[in-house]
Amino acid sequence: MQYISLDDLAERPGARELAQVATKEGVRAVATDLMEATLRGADRSAWAADLVAVADDALQRIQDAVTEAESLIDGYLAKRSYPLPLSPVPKLVTGWARDIARYLLHKDRGGKEDSDPIVRNYKDALKFLGLVAEGKFSLGAEDPITSNPNQLDVRFESAPSVFDRTSRRAY
Repeated sequence: MQYISLDDLAERPGARELAQVATKEGVRAVATDLMEATLRGADRSAWAADLVAVADDALQRIQDAVTEAESLIDGYLAKRSYPLPLSPVPKLVTGWARDIARYLLHKDRGGKEDSDPIVRNYKDALKFLGLVAEGKFSLGAEDPITSNPNQLDVRFESAPSVFDRTSRRAY
């Protein structure tokens, strides 16, 4: 995990939501306090081994979603020749990784997509990543391309010359 940490995910969207969406279907959802301890790497010896195994499975699903989100982000950023993985990670990228991973974890649920904030945040993240790839949006002060003059790609274009050697021979 390069763009978002498990601690970031424990803060938002939080252990309760992650436990509900990451627990395998047909299995009782992981208890919020156990999921919190799993995300933060805290001591889990107070819980039964079978409950810890379910929490570990949920954690693996979360990590898979984050890995997929980070790969998607890298795909957009590679179009603009960003040095990957980004270091330091701009806060925008962390937010986009959170929104995309959250969407991937929620993608099997029903509901209206036009009013769902999870879908809206996912689509916004993809829209802004597309703008970054086109060079129309910056990652901010931590943007490695705009903060490094050697990375800038400046090109000058002009109309063809009106009076070149061949056209002046006629005079």
